[in-house]
Amino acid sequence: MKARRPDARVRIAFALAMDVFLVLVFAAIGRASHGGGVIEGLLMTAWPFLAGLALGWLLTLAWRAPVAPVRTGLGVWVVTVLGGMLLRAATGQGTAAAFVIVAAITLLVLLVGWRVVATLIARRRRSAA
Repeated sequence: MKARRPDARVRIAFALAMDVFLVLVFAAIGRASHGGGVIEGLLMTAWPFLAGLALGWLLTLAWRAPVAPVRTGLGVWVVTVLGGMLLRAATGQGTAAAFVIVAAITLLVLLVGWRVVATLIARRRRSAA
């Protein structure tokens, strides 16, 4: 494996941090919208999706193109949702159809959406230079 430039490592760390942060935001919004304690239940709600996110990063080799909306974003999203739902089901947490749909759409907007915005900003900067 060739050595990565420092800016590449920063991009990878930023992308991973963004994904983790946005999964936590998703879980916090869900907890708050159902009247449950946000802080108390945050990790209970988030952990299956964080585990799915970690698996998504591994399966997609996300560090190779951490900001790519299609190559990385879609793959990470699919594995995050599927892994999260499978872990929720295995641990007795809810997987009602409405929740699966809302979670899939919300995580799509969050995990792929930030990458689309970042890609557009980078293109704009390159064209301005």
